[in-house]
Amino acid sequence: METAITALSALAQETRLAIFRALVRAHAPGEGEGGLAAGEIATALDVAPATLSFHLKELQHAGLIVQRREGRSLIYKADLSAMLGLTGYLLDDCCQGACGSLSPCAPGSATMPEKECVS
Repeated sequence: METAITALSALAQETRLAIFRALVRAHAPGEGEGGLAAGEIATALDVAPATLSFHLKELQHAGLIVQRREGRSLIYKADLSAMLGLTGYLLDDCCQGACGSLSPCAPGSATMPEKECVS
């Protein structure tokens, strides 16, 4: 429960949610490691570097993003397994097991068309 609260708290802020969504969109299976450099995120979202750094640390602390170094750049990537774990926890707890193996990316899901799912 504590992990879920930390993750939900991190996403309950407009800039952090925008950052996470940008990183999810930048997730490119089969095209290297994917992700965005901090400068790319700052430019795309028009966020000052110091502000961006603060929000990235909050998302990292919540386990929702990972960071790697490429040369002098820090590259950030959404941790999709952490997000799927969070949504799974919410569904399992909410439904008390009655939801079975519902996934927002399950084929035919009403919540997210299959073509938009990230695997």
